[in-house]
Amino acid sequence: MTAYVLTFRCPDGPGITHAITGALLTVGANILEQAQFTEPTTDQFCMRTRFETPDDDLAGVRAAVIEATAHLEPIITLRHEDDRRRVLLMVSKFDHCLVDLLYRHQLGELQIDIPLIVSNHPDCAEIAARSRIPYVHLPVTPETKAAQEARLLELIKEHSIDVVVLARYMQVLSNDLCREISGRAINIHHSFLPGFKGARPYHQAFARGVKLIGATAHFVTADLDEGPIIEQDVQRVTHAQSAETLAELGRDVERVVLARAVRLFSEDRILMTGSRTVVFS
Repeated sequence: MTAYVLTFRCPDGPGITHAITGALLTVGANILEQAQFTEPTTDQFCMRTRFETPDDDLAGVRAAVIEATAHLEPIITLRHEDDRRRVLLMVSKFDHCLVDLLYRHQLGELQIDIPLIVSNHPDCAEIAARSRIPYVHLPVTPETKAAQEARLLELIKEHSIDVVVLARYMQVLSNDLCREISGRAINIHHSFLPGFKGARPYHQAFARGVKLIGATAHFVTADLDEGPIIEQDVQRVTHAQSAETLAELGRDVERVVLARAVRLFSEDRILMTGSRTVVFS
């Protein structure tokens, strides 16, 4: 038996589940796990289904699903469950999220492949070398930004990248690049969004006497730090803790939140519906 993961989105209406399960029945499928939800703000039906079938022909199974559901005009993804998502990691100088993802990957906690790491600084090259992952240094200035992003797109295509993960990559992506990789780029924001924007967010939070700090993983869009939110977490703090302590605690939260988001993406548990996400646990 071959295991598959199917995701399905379309306008809500009657008969959707019947059409999908009927298609799976034609290929002898046995459903192992299924979750569905209708997102009320967009009226989008969302489903994630994990199933097994003696048919290991991915194209044939996909064709059966498309034929049975074409009238619904769906957006679908279908893959063999054993097929691992290919992740391009981007980093600047802060290395805590990068190191954490590489460690979890080496432990087998993240079922992903990491064919390369891209950075606008050379600082993390040694970390990549220890993990035997190619490190591509693409420095960027206002004058070279367009050429740098063009090279980045070439790398994404050359390595068949499924998702770009900004592991504290401290450069704003252009609107054109954001559109090109829409739904395929995840950022970790060092704050609980919506929150304190701009430089030194933990110091802003400290100055305001916050009692919670946090981190937010979200899809990248042209609207800075406004993309659909995937995962969040918080850490309670007190007046007695310094800005430096808040930053230290914040780094811990960032690591955990980004790792969760990458795992969710790698397992096809995130469905984007407009400015929101449906996340099946």
